[in-house]
Amino acid sequence: MLTLLNLLKDGRFHSGPDLGGALGISRSAVWKQLQHLEAELGLSINKVRGRGYQLAAPLTLLDPLRIEALAPIWPVAVFDSIDSTNAEALRAINQGRPAPFLVLAERQVAGRGRRGRKWVSPFAENLYYSLVLRIDGGMRQLEGLSLVVGLAVMQTLRKLGVPAAGLKWPNDVLVGRKKVAGILLELVGDPADVCHVVLGIGINVNMQNANEVDQQWTSIRLESGKNCDRNVLVAELSEQLRAHIQRHQAGGFSVLQSEWERDHLWQGRPVSLIAGVSQIDGVVLGVDNQGALRLKVDGVEKVFSGGELSLRLRDDS
Repeated sequence: MLTLLNLLKDGRFHSGPDLGGALGISRSAVWKQLQHLEAELGLSINKVRGRGYQLAAPLTLLDPLRIEALAPIWPVAVFDSIDSTNAEALRAINQGRPAPFLVLAERQVAGRGRRGRKWVSPFAENLYYSLVLRIDGGMRQLEGLSLVVGLAVMQTLRKLGVPAAGLKWPNDVLVGRKKVAGILLELVGDPADVCHVVLGIGINVNMQNANEVDQQWTSIRLESGKNCDRNVLVAELSEQLRAHIQRHQAGGFSVLQSEWERDHLWQGRPVSLIAGVSQIDGVVLGVDNQGALRLKVDGVEKVFSGGELSLRLRDDS
């Protein structure tokens, strides 16, 4: 089926006999595969008598060889369809694969965001990216790491045509109030000694419609007005991650703290911090040198951290 998709990805018309000849199958078998492409991958295929079959929009698929040529930083594995790139990365760690390495997918069938939320993952439209790093030297190497990743993602988006991209504590990248990217870090091993961390990143790239998304969202395509080559995006993101992670490893989060605060879209804004059924209202002061959120609550500065916290703008902001 994916061999057929590779023949169609140029967005041109291809006749049934030509496709059947290239695949060594009958025209009826070609028709069945086309139906599978539409049903399983959600692709739209134009069918015109006398002309043949055409993808409604051309596709640029992820190419590990091209990515490694553009940014020869980490070994890359690309999957056509997978439960989630973070899940595959965790399996690879358990199987003893040496870090660092990068896992990408064209589609996730069980993509995950923070606090167990579903991450909508249509085929060949967005970026599903998981980088595995080995962490030596204990907890200091993890302090503020998710915020560092957010900085790298934001800078990547700005370079690729989304100048209004900004940060929302702790793990989102927004344009205004619309989410364009999210980050999910998962840890395996002993954080006091040697462990592995999976930096999971989801970016809305060329997606233009998504009825399943339950929050305001946007994409690189919607913001820039241009189709984005996801291979170029992977290469640029990897370069930005390498540079930001090196700075973090050399000096800790404190060397990036003021930079992160400068690009935090909700700096100085009245917010509500949600933890389960509890809600704390305050004004964002910034983050501390470990990446925890600093809020002014009833005239007193308080610090909050934790993966289950959610930050929302207050209605009066």
